[in-house]
Amino acid sequence: MRLRTLPVSIAGVVYAAAIGLATWRFSIRPWLLCLIFALLAQIASNFANEYFDFRAGLDRPGREGPRRGVTEGDITPRAMLTATIAVLATACAIGITAVALYGSPWMYAAGVIIALGALAYSTGPYPLSRHGLGEVAVVIFFGLVPVTLTYMLMGGPFGWWLIAAAAGIGLMGANVIIVNNYRDRDDDMNVGKRTLAVIIGRRPTLFLYIANGFLAALLTFPGWLAVSPVGWIFPCIYILLHTSLSILLGRRTGRALNPLLGATAMLMLAYSAAFLMFTLAM
Repeated sequence: MRLRTLPVSIAGVVYAAAIGLATWRFSIRPWLLCLIFALLAQIASNFANEYFDFRAGLDRPGREGPRRGVTEGDITPRAMLTATIAVLATACAIGITAVALYGSPWMYAAGVIIALGALAYSTGPYPLSRHGLGEVAVVIFFGLVPVTLTYMLMGGPFGWWLIAAAAGIGLMGANVIIVNNYRDRDDDMNVGKRTLAVIIGRRPTLFLYIANGFLAALLTFPGWLAVSPVGWIFPCIYILLHTSLSILLGRRTGRALNPLLGATAMLMLAYSAAFLMFTLAM
């Protein structure tokens, strides 16, 4: 399930809850359905990644990252494929229920794209994670999609301000994948997996991590000020913590980067949770 990264899917839905509260659009039932859907969709994507990377020979025993169950022989490929299908099917059932009760017909198409995206990250004619598009996929499916669709399922209107905030959350999520690919760059190069870190190199990848955090804070900054003039404090705190992680990222290699993966995901969730608590307090 890769528990370190699950805060990424939670963060976008939590951020949408805060926007809903700030604009008097929050509704607990569709929000809970979106939260469950987001978690299940990410777990299904993680399962699929483990299965299809094993099938493609891209995971090897003793890799730098967390232990891969299928590659190490802890889980049979068939069991992992079955789990992937079962979790994705459950996510789809939750999504269909949410749209049927609270959404618009066009959201069914969005749900199909999300389900395909969970698989397209690791398989299909052009696996996104193997062609330097993993970070782009995360911005879309862990930022733009959960923030906008959760908010709209709760009855909120579409707006460019919503897209900007969602993109900011997506960039925070992309940083989690950047840490993952930064750590695995040598392993990925050896097996021919062309992640963004492989394509552009270590130093540009580090700079991208830094830039994503600053741009994310900038894009979400107006939302904090809209709630209260003192809201500027929280994006600044995020920048300080993000900068600290950036320094550590530049100094560490291999397995020593694993804690930074979880820390980057938790910082994203903490930022969303802080916005929710701040909105409630105001």
